Amino acid sequence: MSHLAQTGTAGAPEDRFLAHHFPDMTAQSQTSKLGIWLFLGSEVLFFSGLFVAYGVYRANHYALFHYAHHFLDWRMGALNTVVLVGSSLSAAWSVRCAQLGDRRGLRITLLLTLLLAGMFLVVKYFEYSHKLHNGIAWGAACHPSEEILSTLPASVRALPVPKDLGTFFSIYYLMTGLHGIHVLVGMGLYVWLIRRATRGDFGPGYFVPVDSVALYWHLVDMIWIFLFPLLYLI
Repeated sequence: MSHLAQTGTAGAPEDRFLAHHFPDMTAQSQTSKLGIWLFLGSEVLFFSGLFVAYGVYRANHYALFHYAHHFLDWRMGALNTVVLVGSSLSAAWSVRCAQLGDRRGLRITLLLTLLLAGMFLVVKYFEYSHKLHNGIAWGAACHPSEEILSTLPASVRALPVPKDLGTFFSIYYLMTGLHGIHVLVGMGLYVWLIRRATRGDFGPGYFVPVDSVALYWHLVDMIWIFLFPLLYLI
C-alpha cells in the first residue's frame, strides 16, 4: 500500500472519514493496516488448529481417509478453486481501481468478487445436498446409499464400508463449513463496499476498507487452496 496515497492533507475530501481519535489519515491507515494483519494472524492460528487435527486423524486412520476421499467429487472442488482464485484476482484489481480513482472499475470488480463468492457457495450447496441426500452425513449418521456407493471405483467398491466413515466427514463438514461461513462474511463485507463505492467514498486518498477486505478475501482463498488437495485429492 502506498504511503503517499493514504496521506490526507488538511481539508482534503477524504478527511471526512478521519476518526476523531486519530491525528491524521496516515495514522488511521497505518493503524487499520496493523489491525487487519493481527486479525488475519488470529485466523491463521484458528485454521492451523483444524489442520493439525486433520493431520492427527489422518495419521491414525490413513486407510479410512484414503477410502473416504473417493466420495468427494474433485471436479466440483477444482471448479470452486478456480472460482476463488478468480475472485482473489478481482479483489486485488478492485484495490488498484480504488488507488487510481477508477470508480466504475471499482464497482465492477467489487461486484465481480461478490458474484464469484456466491458462485462458490452455490457449488458447495449442490455438493452438500447430494451427499446428505445419499446418506453422507456427520459422524455416526453417515450411512452411504447404494446409489453413491455405485459411483466409486471398482477397487474401492470391493472393500467393506468402514463403520467409522463418519469420522472423515465430521472433519470434512467442520472444515469446509467454517470456511463457508468465512465466505458468507466476506460477501457481507463486499455488499458494504459496493454500497460505499456507489456513494463515491473511495479514491486515491482513501481506500483502506477496500484493501483490508481484499486481504481478508485472499486469506479465505488461501485456506481453500489447502483444503482442496487435503480433502479431495490425497
